[in-house]
Amino acid sequence: MLTIILIVVAVILLTIGLVWLVDKFIPSKFKPVLIVLLWVLIGFLGYQTFMSVYKPIQFNKEKDKRYAQVIERLIDIRDAQLAHRQVTGVFAPNFDNLLKFIDSAKYTITQRRDTLVLDVAMTKRYGGVETMKDSTIIDTLNFVPVKDSLFGNSTRYKDMMNVPVGKEGVKFEMNAGFLETDDVKIPVFEAFVKKAVVLDDQDRDLILQENEVISVDAVNGDAIRVGSMTEVKTNGNWPKTYGANE
Repeated sequence: MLTIILIVVAVILLTIGLVWLVDKFIPSKFKPVLIVLLWVLIGFLGYQTFMSVYKPIQFNKEKDKRYAQVIERLIDIRDAQLAHRQVTGVFAPNFDNLLKFIDSAKYTITQRRDTLVLDVAMTKRYGGVETMKDSTIIDTLNFVPVKDSLFGNSTRYKDMMNVPVGKEGVKFEMNAGFLETDDVKIPVFEAFVKKAVVLDDQDRDLILQENEVISVDAVNGDAIRVGSMTEVKTNGNWPKTYGANE
């Protein structure tokens, strides 16, 4: 914004200076031609000033629209990966495995209930006097397909690996593995796409500026991502204005 203000001020000062120079030093017979040229120059500078304001505004509108579509896919990927970990204990290493899991896996619906049962060892120790102990019984009630639970009747999960906007034919990059903490292996995953891919047909300078953004109200860094291979987290790097990032 400071740059835009400086440009506007410079254009105004330049215009005033040119008008003064024409009036002060140019012979009267040349003034009509110079005035026409001056108006052409003023129009050009005015257009450049307008575009310096207009282009970033349009860029940000398009960026927000595209980011929202990308983040919707990343949220689907995260939900699918969390379901995979819940059922299998690990994250899927690639999209082929993740899709097969969604198509075939089922959640087990259970019911936990506490009860008292005969403690055989203690009963024997006390000479046949019945002694009871607490016990937990887990009953299996039903099996629910993961696909129905996450996506209902929608088949959008079949395209969740594809970046929906920007450069055509690009897929999200996804990794999965483990982090070792205190000799405990913790499953982790990440999925991401570079901003330059999402904004492929936009102004290069504005994309470079976007890659450097650091703000609580923006997507920080040069990629839109969810999860991490270096930290135990499954949240995204976008602000909540785009959707739940946890």
